Amino acid sequence: TDEIMQQEIRPLVAVDIIEQLHRQFAILSGGRGKDGAPIITFPEFAGFSEIPDDDFLNVVTYLTSIPSLEAASIGFIIIIDRRRDKWSAVKASLTRIAGAFPGNLQLVFVLRPSRFIQRAIADIGIKLYRDDFKMKVPIIMLNSVSDLHGYIDKSQLTRELGGTLEYGHSQWIHHRTAIENFAMTVKSTAQMLQSFGTDLAETELPNDVQCTEELLSSHTDHHSKLKDELKLAVKQGATLLTCIREPVTRSANSKLSPDELENVATVERLLAQLDETEKAFDQFWTKHHLKLEQCLQLRHFEHDFREVKLTLDNLMETQAGFADIGDSVTRVENLLKEQKHLEEKGQEPLEKAQSLALHGEQLIQNNHYAVDSIRPKCVELRRICDDFTNETKKKYDILGKSLELHKQLDKASQWCEAGIYLLASQAVDKCQSQEGAETALVEIEKFLVTAKEHQLSNPKEFYNQFDMILTPEIKANAQRIVQKLEDVQEMFDKRQVSLKKLAAKQTRPVQPVAPHPESSPKRASPKITRPAAQENTSYHFQVRRGGPAAQNGNHALVYPGLQIVMHNRKAVWAVCHIINELIETERVYVEELQSIIEGYASEMDNPNLVHLIPSALQNKKEILFGNLPEIYYFHNRIFLKEIENCIENPELLARCFLKRKEDLQIYEKYCQNKPRSEALWRQCGDSIFFQECQRKLDHKLSLDAYLLKPVQRITKYQLLLKEMLKCSKNSEGTAELEEALATVLDIIKSVNDSMHQIAITGYEGDVSELGKLLMQGSFNVWTDHKKGHNKVKDLARFKPMQRHLFLYTKMLLFCKKREENTDGHEKTASYSFKNSLKMSTVGITENVKGDNKKFEIWYNGREEVYIIQASSVELKNTWISEIRKVLTGQLEACR
Repeated sequence: TDEIMQQEIRPLVAVDIIEQLHRQFAILSGGRGKDGAPIITFPEFAGFSEIPDDDFLNVVTYLTSIPSLEAASIGFIIIIDRRRDKWSAVKASLTRIAGAFPGNLQLVFVLRPSRFIQRAIADIGIKLYRDDFKMKVPIIMLNSVSDLHGYIDKSQLTRELGGTLEYGHSQWIHHRTAIENFAMTVKSTAQMLQSFGTDLAETELPNDVQCTEELLSSHTDHHSKLKDELKLAVKQGATLLTCIREPVTRSANSKLSPDELENVATVERLLAQLDETEKAFDQFWTKHHLKLEQCLQLRHFEHDFREVKLTLDNLMETQAGFADIGDSVTRVENLLKEQKHLEEKGQEPLEKAQSLALHGEQLIQNNHYAVDSIRPKCVELRRICDDFTNETKKKYDILGKSLELHKQLDKASQWCEAGIYLLASQAVDKCQSQEGAETALVEIEKFLVTAKEHQLSNPKEFYNQFDMILTPEIKANAQRIVQKLEDVQEMFDKRQVSLKKLAAKQTRPVQPVAPHPESSPKRASPKITRPAAQENTSYHFQVRRGGPAAQNGNHALVYPGLQIVMHNRKAVWAVCHIINELIETERVYVEELQSIIEGYASEMDNPNLVHLIPSALQNKKEILFGNLPEIYYFHNRIFLKEIENCIENPELLARCFLKRKEDLQIYEKYCQNKPRSEALWRQCGDSIFFQECQRKLDHKLSLDAYLLKPVQRITKYQLLLKEMLKCSKNSEGTAELEEALATVLDIIKSVNDSMHQIAITGYEGDVSELGKLLMQGSFNVWTDHKKGHNKVKDLARFKPMQRHLFLYTKMLLFCKKREENTDGHEKTASYSFKNSLKMSTVGITENVKGDNKKFEIWYNGREEVYIIQASSVELKNTWISEIRKVLTGQLEACR
């Protein structure tokens, strides 16, 4: 049954019934009735009754399938021409048509036999047998074609029926077969392109250069052949279109019949379909060809990478085996020459590696699909190059130290030999006199000075300098020379002691006298300058002595009652200035809110000004001002008084914000209403009412500028807290300030998130039921759906979707950000809902290979996978942390 259902049902075409059509016992001339009904004519045909039923049914079925569905739905008009025949032929024709006509009938015209007897018999017969024909439409018996002209216009009838419609049956058959052949050509061409596209999509990319080149060549050749087939099909369609339009082209007075016009429309539609197919195929081929070329680039890159890496590995292996540091100056100099040769030998592979890494980075910049494969190889090449360079530098450093060591050891050995020779050359008899002893001492002292020139003044220091590069053999040699240095030095010391005794003279001892102690200068008492008084507030400081600051000559300044203790008087004064600025600006803010409410909002209820209020503003005070009265009440009655208490008790400032965290949430409601308020202002802002209110208040700015004050104020708090925290950094009592700043930033974030949330459109549910809005932001998103997977589409898709994500405790929404200009004003963002994921059914993968800014969210056992790329690693980590909290909370709730 499945096989039968899957078989393609092919409609009748002219080629299948070409012989029956040529017999011309039924024709579709192209004429139409007054209401557009197609006309099928059954001309006089001697052997009509002998036509097999199948042949008759096929021809009639084919003719009724040609007109458009719109024309066929009107119903067909049948004209039966039996003027030269008998009543029996008329009866047989009506019987066969009634039993086998497949379309809707509207009218049946019968041109009755022209001979008198047969006409009379026909009149009687139609009355007797009308019900036997079982036709639900009228059967109109006509005596002549002139009677027919009363029902159908002559222009819609052929010459045989006294009309003017040009009809050639052979040409009609030729056009029909040509159109159907062209349709089959278009269909087969589209199927070939689809089949080729499917093959391309399912082709696995080769893993070597040769196979990739062969595949690219094969696909390119096949593509060229298909393009030739397309060009041939287009040429065939254009030729056919010219043939159908030939009568109009040949004679300006000629007109195409409705059927011919439908033929033109059919060919044009097929040509358009062919053009769309070609464009789609070209677009797909461009992407596939690009991927094949990128695959070939990748295989060349991988081949070159393997060759270069093998060379570099051999180079590194040779360098690793180059461990000898030499045991003499000559040997070390030879080793340096060998190292130089190895460095020169490695220049070419290193340049190739650097060039290949640069080529790989260019591939990445050109949006190569295999970035995750190319980037690690580029990193590996640069790492090996850096390792070789660093190891070479390290070898040079070691050999340089070794050369310096052996030179120093040689010089030390030569110095020891020279010293021994000096001591041996000093005659004992000459040193017995004072003059001789002094001369010998001078010679020894001059010689000992040369030890500093050779850095041998401290033998142990000399030894320790080179201890890290000494091999056991060199260390033994160095120890031997160092020991020799110490022995020679000891010999010189003993000789100097002996010579000094011989050269000593008796001199008068000098009585040492201690200097008179001088009185130490007294330290002046520190003086602290008070900052300038602001209004009636004065600030007093006390000096705390001792502590770390006192050790540096400073003193800690303590603001009375303030738990923040700072060792910098400038910082204390800065804090005082910030607190003063906060209080002063808060007073101004409250006054501005009061002026708005009394000067604008209350005036909307003033009977003397009601006539100035535009109709669009009537009963919309709450929309324009939002909950501004509530904000004014809170700041005037509560918040201002509390922060004024901070003049004498600044440590209470942070507590004010912590204590009023819930109260400050009123700004979220105000900001949510702001777009509606701005829209209303744009509509009514130019009214005389607002101008009159502004004049009375003597405001330089219009109302909309003052309606921005609450938005500006809530952001001002965090700036002041940041400045205060900056001045109090590394001091006592900053924890509460940090917590207060975090509270204000959290309120600003909540306000900002709510502003984005109200701009969501197209979500059928209620966002208030999704739980708390935790995060929102824009990301690049790729999707992978296992069900309904279309490899052609997946192959063609490279670019990510730009999506704005909203994370709630119960749902993750995917939206598309849209920006629209509003009456010449700044762009207004909206978020068109696209998709949603229940947080109870999602999973998360923190790291996506090749990009530390990406993470995965999968749904329903990885049936749907969303790869999400953040703008930074920090943003990614923040989102992952928040999602983890949601999932952990759900797991704990389930437990």
